[in-house]
Amino acid sequence: MNVAVIQLSSQDDVEANLGRARALIADAARAGAELVALPENFAFMGDETKKREIAETVGDGRGGAMGPIVSSLVAAAEESRVSIVAGGMPEASGDRERPFNTSLLIAPGQGVVARYRKIHLFDVDLPDGTNLLESGATSAGAEPTIAEVAGRAGVPVTLGMTICYDVRFPELYRRLVDRGARIVTVPAAFTVPTGKDHWHVLLRARAIENQVFVLAPAQHGKHPRGRQTYGKSLIVDPWGDVLAQAAEGEGFALARLDFAAQDRVRAALPCLSHRRL
Repeated sequence: MNVAVIQLSSQDDVEANLGRARALIADAARAGAELVALPENFAFMGDETKKREIAETVGDGRGGAMGPIVSSLVAAAEESRVSIVAGGMPEASGDRERPFNTSLLIAPGQGVVARYRKIHLFDVDLPDGTNLLESGATSAGAEPTIAEVAGRAGVPVTLGMTICYDVRFPELYRRLVDRGARIVTVPAAFTVPTGKDHWHVLLRARAIENQVFVLAPAQHGKHPRGRQTYGKSLIVDPWGDVLAQAAEGEGFALARLDFAAQDRVRAALPCLSHRRL
């Protein structure tokens, strides 16, 4: 399977952000991608008040009422004939003040086929003075999510869905692998201080210990409210090797996932079957 991770520098203009995302989805599809992943906050990075206002109710995306974010992605999947993992976007919850941070899997001809609501919320005070309280404006999800994505010749491949801060909680990834995940997505908006020290290490660790492919599309650069993100969107193989990394700025990285090679890794080093806890 050919996959791409898209790197964005999203701002507080939803229409402009979606336009840029759709252009890069089309570019990645023309380059051969069959599955394209967008970063966290791909549609909006800005004031929490506006984020609440644009939060959408997410149905199946196959008709009826669809908000502008989901509608745009469903159209992009149809136009480019690719499956799309849409990293975190604001999904309306029972608490108007605290929408979910939700990742969607959208397939051409099927609309929204899976939804994951971010479980672990980023509440931190970093040494550089960065203060973030995601739980103050976001409701947490509770359920791990896997989904089937079409591979070559229509053979389905099991995908596990996570978002950003989830990567620090290895037990979630074990749950996904127990349910058959061969690919795990980690759309992110990593801060610069945590990114430069932990981004590659954590993603490679999750790939190695679970013998999965990791797709990590990321935000890059400066955003409203003084936010600055690390970038370095990655595709990592089950041995922990980085197959592709995005350059600085907006763009995408492309790689081929070899599932036969993954099977050989799991057979040669069967650590998943050696677990005792």
